[in-house]
Amino acid sequence: MLAAPRLIPLHLLGLVATALAVFLGLWQLEAWQAQRAAEARDLTSMTPVALDRVLAPDQAFPSEAVGRPVELSGAWLPEATFYVTGREDAGRDGVWAVTPVAVCEKPSACAGSSALLVVRGWSQSPDTAPAPPAGPVDVTGWLQPAEGSGRPDPDPADAVLPELRIADAIQRVDQDLYSAFLVAEAAKPPGGLAGLEPVTPGSLPDPGTGSGLRNLLYAVEWWVFGAFALFVWWRWGRDEVERSRRAATPVTAGAPGRDGEEG
Repeated sequence: MLAAPRLIPLHLLGLVATALAVFLGLWQLEAWQAQRAAEARDLTSMTPVALDRVLAPDQAFPSEAVGRPVELSGAWLPEATFYVTGREDAGRDGVWAVTPVAVCEKPSACAGSSALLVVRGWSQSPDTAPAPPAGPVDVTGWLQPAEGSGRPDPDPADAVLPELRIADAIQRVDQDLYSAFLVAEAAKPPGGLAGLEPVTPGSLPDPGTGSGLRNLLYAVEWWVFGAFALFVWWRWGRDEVERSRRAATPVTAGAPGRDGEEG
């Protein structure tokens, strides 16, 4: 009965739904494993490469690029400078001074280019930090994914942020932003980093595990969907078999009929 032609499409639908759920679950599992592998690698000692070889302006941050040394040319955007609190240096609490750099080869082309947030260094407070730099610059540093644990900003109107979030920073910059930030190691001319304590690889923030964990949960979710599809198919098949058996069972002689009389 289950092999009847009218039921074949339903069987195929169950198989396709289950196979698709398994495939999507394996895909998310692979993404989770890639995230863990990327976090376990230390890229900070590698030779810097051009930023556009690692990250494009509209590209989501690749998990394998955490800590990757890159180099870029552009122009400082001093009016968009802000500070990130809760940063420690040798046991001292302070801030990061962050100034975006419009990424471009020629200063005349920087007006319409995307900008990358650059951590220039550490200071005890915004008041003690030197004035932000201006003009063209060549920067080398370590690429990091944007932060975002959801810490609230007590005063959105000031230039101090609790985290280095792209969503908060983009409100201060008139240009598009890359989905990452750069911890500066060196700059030419070096004046942009002067007066600040350098942020070293050892003090870089740990890469967030939220996205990797999310991939793992998505994998489990897809497999639950696949198991549910199998359960629905099994339950439907069982009901069809029972219905077919009842229809094929003859009415026993002497059993009450529909009108209450003996058959």
